[in-house]
Amino acid sequence: MKLATAFSALAAVAALAAVAALAAVAALAAVAAFTTAAQAASISGLAIADAGLKAKGTLAVSSPRIAAGGAIPEVYSSYGKSVSPPLAWSKGPAGTRSYALIIEDPDAPMATPFVHWMVWNLPAGATTLAEGAVPAGARQGKLMFVGKTGYVGPRPPAGGPHHYHVQVFALDRTLDLPDGAERPALAGAMTGHVLASGELIASFQKP
Repeated sequence: MKLATAFSALAAVAALAAVAALAAVAALAAVAAFTTAAQAASISGLAIADAGLKAKGTLAVSSPRIAAGGAIPEVYSSYGKSVSPPLAWSKGPAGTRSYALIIEDPDAPMATPFVHWMVWNLPAGATTLAEGAVPAGARQGKLMFVGKTGYVGPRPPAGGPHHYHVQVFALDRTLDLPDGAERPALAGAMTGHVLASGELIASFQKP
């Protein structure tokens, strides 16, 4: 009788352990699914992934100071001088009337990517931006979470590196937006007018 009771107790303990293990596995799976979904949502929030800003053409975006997939020099960060980096891109297709530039960080702990710079009405004949410069006639956007118009360099918190997407868009028109317009207004004005786009992705980690 005592032996049967002992076996019953062991069986009950084993059953509880199995249930706990299954619950743990389910919890881990839920966390992984949530993380994956959050990452996907973050990446999909990038301007270049916006359905209204999709384009058939592709631009090659580069920088003489930042290698694709490489680290952004500290001078271009807010830990350094927060000066905008020199950039270059390939010529847009026929019909290009201007270019727009948006730099975003999808790794920021926010519902949408953190915007570091917006420039539009870059001349159709331009395929470069000098360090710390904006051509005459081009306009810059206001960064909603900073309250500043113009460029703000990376300043991620301690932890792993953040990835910065330098996105360039060839447009079939110039945009009737004033200096200081915010990202939703810029995206709305660009919608349906993007002929080609491309991006340079680089990273920066807190020193």
